Amino acid sequence: MGLSEGRIRSLVRQGVLSPVGHGAYVRAALAAKLNGSTAGEQALRVASVLAVGPRGAAGSHHSAAIIHGLDLLGRQAPGIAVTRVPGGSRKQRPGVRVHVAALPEGHVTRRGGVPVTSVARTVVDLARTSSFRSGVVVADSALRGKLTSKAELGAVLADCARWPGLTRARRVVEFSDARSESALESVSRVVFREQRIPPPELQEWVGGDDEGVVGRADFLWRRYGTIGEADGAIKFADPQRAIQQLRRDAMLREAGFEVVHFTWDDIVRTPGRVAALLREAFRRGAAA
Repeated sequence: MGLSEGRIRSLVRQGVLSPVGHGAYVRAALAAKLNGSTAGEQALRVASVLAVGPRGAAGSHHSAAIIHGLDLLGRQAPGIAVTRVPGGSRKQRPGVRVHVAALPEGHVTRRGGVPVTSVARTVVDLARTSSFRSGVVVADSALRGKLTSKAELGAVLADCARWPGLTRARRVVEFSDARSESALESVSRVVFREQRIPPPELQEWVGGDDEGVVGRADFLWRRYGTIGEADGAIKFADPQRAIQQLRRDAMLREAGFEVVHFTWDDIVRTPGRVAALLREAFRRGAAA
């Protein structure tokens, strides 16, 4: 903008500008507006990196996922992630993870004026570079929010053919399902797969012949007359809701269903126990 270093220091003292990152400044009013929003703060940090970084780069990986509002599994690596095209300086800045890869047309979009990888490219990048479980969480989140589609994900996979991790990314995309309503349900589906539990139907309405529809099941194994319920903390934060859940379970059991509940800790820390409970329910349900 043609401002001297002295003028910049003066504007910082006056509260007009705020330093953000190394060598970058932002209007203080904009910084105040973005602070307090996880996506806004991440976008500001990405913008500060791109402002003094290589041309044509974009926020990517976990940084792009945060800006797009996608679910991420576990604690992310500190710092900002950006992708730049091959060529140019390989210098790394502290707190910035630079990925070098092509950015074909359509793989970059803008959020709040900040260049970031598209939702589909972000999902594929994370599926390539993280665990299968983490990839499924972010892919399900993107599909559930209608932020991308299987067709768009397939197009990005085609553009990135022969890139490292593409085999895992293809498996993630194939397995992903918009009907998974939370990260807990996404992780549960992966655990079922790992524990060799048959794939369930998702979000199916169930009930008895006389009572009609009782409710919607997170997971239904129709062949075994078994329902699986992934219980997030919110289900039992409200005592009234917990009572309603107990009544619903009683109605489902009267209708002939086995009902197995599990929490985040159950599915993550003791997946074998959850699998054993389901198999026992399958035996009872099949016998009934």
